[in-house]
This record gives sequence, C-alpha cells and structure tokens, in this order.
Amino acid sequence: MTSARVVVFLDHQNVYNGAREAFDLGGHPSRHGQIDPLKLAESIVSRHPEASHLVGVRVYRGRPDSVRQPQAYGANLRQSGVHETRGRGLVKVITRTLRYPADWPETPAQEKGIDVALAVDFVTMAVGREFDIGVLMSTDSDLVPALEAVVSLNGRPYPRCEVAAWSRPGAYSRRRLRVAGAKVWCHWPRSDDYAAVADLTDYNLPTS
Repeated sequence: MTSARVVVFLDHQNVYNGAREAFDLGGHPSRHGQIDPLKLAESIVSRHPEASHLVGVRVYRGRPDSVRQPQAYGANLRQSGVHETRGRGLVKVITRTLRYPADWPETPAQEKGIDVALAVDFVTMAVGREFDIGVLMSTDSDLVPALEAVVSLNGRPYPRCEVAAWSRPGAYSRRRLRVAGAKVWCHWPRSDDYAAVADLTDYNLPTS
C-alpha cells in the first residue's frame, strides 16, 4: 500500500494564540502555548485515517527587528534555531520582519506578509506535487483562498488539503477553516495532545 506524503503548515502565532485560548492558558507565563513543531506534526500524522508519513513541517512566523527589539529578536532566533535543529531536517521556519507603526511601541508591531507567504507556498507546493496531503493548521480565514486553490486542482486522490485546529475541551471550535461546497478533513488536537507537544522553554534566556 502506498503511503501518502504529508507536509504540515503551521501558522505559528495563530497556533500559539489558539492553544492559549482553547486551554485557558491566559493566566500562565507567555511560554505556555508554545509547541514543538515536529512533535505536533507527528501527532497529527500518526492519527491520520489513511496510510501516510510526514515529509515536512513548515512554520510561518513574524520576527522582531533586531534594533527595535533586540531581546525579542534574540528569543525568536533561538526558538527558530531549536525548532530546525530538533526537526531532523524536516522542519523549516519561514520568517518575515514585523511591521512597526509610526506610534510604536504604543501600538504593537504586527506580522506582515506571513499569511501571503504561507498561502503561496501551500499552493505552489501542491501544484508541484511536493506533497500528497497538505495540512494547514490555522484559524485565519485569510488562508481560505489557498485551500480553495488546492481543492480546485481536483486531485484524485492527491494533492489534497486538510486543516487542523485545537479542540477546546467539551466543544469543537467553530473557527476551523472550511471551503464552501467541499469536504475538507479537520484534525482536532486536544488538550492532552497539546500537553504532549508543549515546549515550555524560556527562549528569552540566552543559551550557555
């Protein structure tokens, strides 16, 4: 039996914020909500209903400016480096420098171009048959057009898109991404799954 090649695409900040919201981590230190990308992807693939194997994990995230926010920049760099090092060649972190408004720091810096980068890669890799199944973990509706584009390829059975979203205990999230008129499988990592893939490292502390 042929095993489907799976690439998991993680909208980093959305996955982080989603975990803190779903599992009531708002009162905990900021490191609660962090995940190990490889462990999360492996957990998703291990429960896939068909024969499949993980061939890549792509993490999309903003990166603070090294001059404006040197400490946050260093923490971001360390965390991304650890993710790729622990990723056994499967994890790739794609970053874009944050956008700083004129009244920063009164108004926080924001991610710029991350959703576009993720969407372009998701569609391009599907067209190029770099995966059989692309799993997109995010609840950002701006990414729905990328899912629609992959669905429109009419892959039989591949390439195919799926989504993932944290499952709040006792209730499924209504925010999972959907494509009108199409059945897109959703993976629902639960609180115990989060506990198994959580990374509580404080990356603000320089490594020795």
